[in-house]
Amino acid sequence: MELKAFNTDKAPAAIGPYSQAMTAGEMVFVSGQLGMNPETGEMVGEDLMSQTGQALENLKNIIIDAGLTLNEVASVDVFLTDMTDFGDFNAVYHRYFSGHKPARAVVAVKALPKGGCVEIKCVAFRKSP
Repeated sequence: MELKAFNTDKAPAAIGPYSQAMTAGEMVFVSGQLGMNPETGEMVGEDLMSQTGQALENLKNIIIDAGLTLNEVASVDVFLTDMTDFGDFNAVYHRYFSGHKPARAVVAVKALPKGGCVEIKCVAFRKSP
């Protein structure tokens, strides 16, 4: 199985030594996405809901450009700087994953890059034709 780096200009460029995603056969591993505007590289706001929406848009754009859909996401890992934001996070997340509900973990972390309050990564699996 060949590993290949995958990047798109429809999501923020990596801010460190990593790829936006890696493909391994039929699997796509998407790196953690912050609430950053792809064009400016800046956070879209200071609040959790705007950052969550942008992080999910970034993740969705990577998945789509890799030739998949959000319905092919198998698991999602979420990092929040404040677990009291869990309900607000779920309200935004539900707009992206309402019918299809991937496996998910949400953990609290002390801090995130660029002062973000949420980071989201996922693994997707390309369905057979």
